[in-house]
Amino acid sequence: MPIRLADGHCSFQRRGYRLQYEFAAGPGRHSLRFDIAATKTAPAFQGELGLDAGHSSAPLSVSSRLPGGRLYTHKAIFPAEGVLRVGDQTITFDGTRDLAIIDEHKSMLPYRTNWLWGTFALRAADGIVGANVVDRPEVPGEEEESCLWTPGRCEPLADIEFQQQAGGAKAAWQIFSLDGRLDVTFEPEGRKQVRHQLGIFAIDYFQLFGHYRGTVLGADRAYPVEGAHGVCESMNARL
Repeated sequence: MPIRLADGHCSFQRRGYRLQYEFAAGPGRHSLRFDIAATKTAPAFQGELGLDAGHSSAPLSVSSRLPGGRLYTHKAIFPAEGVLRVGDQTITFDGTRDLAIIDEHKSMLPYRTNWLWGTFALRAADGIVGANVVDRPEVPGEEEESCLWTPGRCEPLADIEFQQQAGGAKAAWQIFSLDGRLDVTFEPEGRKQVRHQLGIFAIDYFQLFGHYRGTVLGADRAYPVEGAHGVCESMNARL
């Protein structure tokens, strides 16, 4: 990673895998290029996305202690345009409609690490609305990663509850804050999973993608959430 992301470049490459980022300095255009080869179980995909830094959300930037570790994260939402090709299918992203959330994460995680996490974003009439929510062991008094994004603002949020409904791996999740400022339902459409058991090291992880619906209550007004794209994930690991 570059020392400074602004006006920086980084790439990650190996056989069958290429990922490149170019970051603008100021309100420019970030570029993401990717080219991933097909495997026995998945098609190849490649493409390029341009992210409009001049019309992004307010950033979420948090540095805090965890029990037995440390956390740093910097996240923001960007209008996104470009093309994604998956096998013989082409998907076009429209910068006046579509959004992408970029997450820079540098953490020293504790040996026993677990969290529930979710995020989504949508366009409202007056700007970008979204949320980043997490339930993990915390050190009292330290800043938390959860937030609400409302037009021009990133508002702190705390005390998040995740409750999965009955119905198996693709059942809906209720996600809410105890103060009532976030109350949404996440409806999964697909799932990826990683499981490894290596003795003293292990990982049991899954991420669901799907849609959110419900309500975000910002400092100035309430925003309805209906069909907002997002993800929800679970991590349990010994690192």
